[in-house]
Amino acid sequence: MTNQIRRSPCPVSCALDILGDKWTLLVVRDLIFLRKRYFGDFQNSPEKIATNILSDRLRKLEAAGMVLRQPDPDHGCRIIYAVTEKCLDLVPTIMELIRWGAKHAPGSNPHENLVQRFEQDPMEFMAEIRLSLRKENEANKE
Repeated sequence: MTNQIRRSPCPVSCALDILGDKWTLLVVRDLIFLRKRYFGDFQNSPEKIATNILSDRLRKLEAAGMVLRQPDPDHGCRIIYAVTEKCLDLVPTIMELIRWGAKHAPGSNPHENLVQRFEQDPMEFMAEIRLSLRKENEANKE
């Protein structure tokens, strides 16, 4: 993504160049919070992303250095998607979006437990997420 021509040097605009569509943050959500790893896992999300759009978003996230694409050590023909540290830096932002959505779009909030843990101690919450995802990424490499 470093070779991409940016619309402006504004940090919000630069972030939107990567994340600013209907699907990308949902894919990131699934990777971080729902621990989805395989293409088919993403397709089973309630939002029902089309396969061509999912392929495109995973490719863009990989190009942006936010997702790693690696062969499954147990099944060589399958691909595992894993988050990078750059992607994990989005956790506080996504948590704030979840909080905002729960407040302004009342209804079921399947992430209520995550929000409560985040609100109690954001730093500890972040450390737990990072540690567990690092362990998963390491296990996938073996």
